[in-house]
Amino acid sequence: MATTTSTTETERPPSTVVNALLGAVVGVVFGFIPFSTVIGGGIAGYLQGADRRAGLRVGALAGVIMAIPFALVAFAILGIGTFTVVSSGPGMPASSPGIPLRFVVLLLTLVLVSVLYTVGGAALGGYLGAYLKEERS
Repeated sequence: MATTTSTTETERPPSTVVNALLGAVVGVVFGFIPFSTVIGGGIAGYLQGADRRAGLRVGALAGVIMAIPFALVAFAILGIGTFTVVSSGPGMPASSPGIPLRFVVLLLTLVLVSVLYTVGGAALGGYLGAYLKEERS
């Protein structure tokens, strides 16, 4: 009769990129819920482990990944706006092409605020997730 021996595997450190991707997916899927970025970052931080600094980093990375689809949607709106916004409004010469500069500045400001909200919320969630993991250990 053959016996098998099980060897204990050395514990590998958690994969930061995989944890950030998982947190980002959760944050995007639950994007209709307020503060879903905090939830996604919290999951990434919890999976990362009990180190709060690492949780903060993985949460911020998850936020950057979450911001990509949000920014793509905003730039798609900008592209559609190029074709739908009437360019010759009051005070604009009829020959000026494109969309009003005010619209572009407003949209870019909204994208910047959204990215800061997304990354900041996910970083906060990552910190809190790592803290929760630390308290449970």
